[in-house]
Parts: sequence; C-alpha cells; structure tokens
Amino acid sequence: MTSEVNADLTAKSDNAWKLRVYLFGGLVGLAVGLLAAYFYARVSEENESGQPNRIKTMDAMKLAVALLSVVRQITDLGAKRGD
Repeated sequence: MTSEVNADLTAKSDNAWKLRVYLFGGLVGLAVGLLAAYFYARVSEENESGQPNRIKTMDAMKLAVALLSVVRQITDLGAKRGD
C-alpha cells in the first residue's frame, strides 16, 4: 500500500513542475507578445500615415524563422543534462 501512495505522490510532483513550466512560459509569451504589439503600434502611430504598414510576406517569413530559432534554443536548454 505504501508503494502505491509513494507512486501517486511522485506522479503528482512530476506534474506539478510541468504546470509551473507551462504557466511561466505562457506568462512570458503573453508579456513578450503584448510588448511587441505595443512597440509595433507605437511605431505605426509615429509613422506619417498613422496607420500600420502592411506586413510583407517575406518579412513574415523572416519573423517566423526567427521565432522557430528561439523555440529551438529553448528546447535545447531543456535537453541539456548537467552542463
């Protein structure tokens, strides 16, 4: 019976760190996204027309590749063991 209780407690603690990681990642993503949107809107306001410029497809692709690179680097941080 004690081994069942220990296994249950271990499973709950394993899930607790995952929840913290998800919450932290979500909050950081939200903060970075809001900050990027704020700066984009601010620069667009300072532009002569006052309206945001249309984002070109190539610029969107460059941004997507840069974001994938950041995600890859974060994944590599999680894969390191004792370095």
